[in-house]
Amino acid sequence: MITGINTIFEHDGKEYHLQAEDLGVETAVYEVRVYDEGSVVWMKRMSYDDLLARDLPKAEHEKALRTQMEKTLLTVGAAITKGKIG
Repeated sequence: MITGINTIFEHDGKEYHLQAEDLGVETAVYEVRVYDEGSVVWMKRMSYDDLLARDLPKAEHEKALRTQMEKTLLTVGAAITKGKIG
């Protein structure tokens, strides 16, 4: 289980805290949140059933999930830049 990934995304003079948190293989979901000055301004849960279906060894599964979560945070940053979030 990956506990989470945190990053700061700067846009238009603001700093957004982006966070992705694995909620565990039992649910096969991770949650993505965007914070602005400590308040959640956007949140979404993302399934990773597709990764579990691949039946990867634990280390490979965690690496694939981390990669997926990092890509999601990049997509969220792009959405902030386009004015769709925030």
